[in-house]
Amino acid sequence: MLRQRFVARAAAFCALGGLALVAGCAGPKTYGAVKFVSRPPGAEVVNLKDDTHLGMTPVLVTWEGEDGRPEYVTVEMHKAGYREEITSFWVNTRHRSRAEAEAEPQPVTVELRKRK
Repeated sequence: MLRQRFVARAAAFCALGGLALVAGCAGPKTYGAVKFVSRPPGAEVVNLKDDTHLGMTPVLVTWEGEDGRPEYVTVEMHKAGYREEITSFWVNTRHRSRAEAEAEPQPVTVELRKRK
C-alpha cells in the first residue's frame, strides 16, 4: 500500500514537472507590424502562406510571435490594370504590445507596373 502511494505521488510529480517544462518553453508573446504601401494605392495584399486577405494598400498589419523571433512572410499585391508583384521579407516581432509595434511599423513599398 505504501509503495502504491509512493508510485502514484512520483507519477504525479513527474507529470507536473513535465507540464511546467512544456509551459516554460513557450516564450512571451511579442509583436511586429508592417505598413504596406503600393504605388498606386488600392492594391490588395494577400499572404501567400495561407492565402489570407490582409487588406488594401495602404494598410497596417500586425503579426504575433514568441520571444521576438522574426517571421518570414511572402505577400502578393495586385490591382486591376497592373501586374501582380510578389515580395518577401522578415517581420521583426520585437515589441511587447500591438500598440508599440503599430507605432513603429516596418515599411514595405511596392511599385506596381501597368499591364501592356
